[in-house]
Amino acid sequence: MSASDAEASLAEDELAGLELVRETGGIHQSDFWKELDVSSRKGSRIAEKLEGLELIEREDAVYNGHNTYFLAPTAKDLNFSLLMAGDMLSPFIGEEEIDPNSDAFTQWLMNLAYEEY
Repeated sequence: MSASDAEASLAEDELAGLELVRETGGIHQSDFWKELDVSSRKGSRIAEKLEGLELIEREDAVYNGHNTYFLAPTAKDLNFSLLMAGDMLSPFIGEEEIDPNSDAFTQWLMNLAYEEY
């Protein structure tokens, strides 16, 4: 089943949960069900279904001293095009320090500017 088919099969509350995970970029399950205004049990069922359809990733986590899960969008949901300028990847990927005066950054920005026209 493709991701779009899986999404089409979702109930309204499941779709809202998926959008919440995508919009936040990741959320602890203990906050997830509160944001959706559903019970923890229903929130858990929603998260399990989304994980089962491979629409989100669910990892063990400790949050505020309690065991929970961290819900994150799957990598296929991430928009890597925002890191690209033409065929050039942002020079800051994987860098700990950013030098905005670097030649690589200048070239990357120029590629972005030329894409607009």
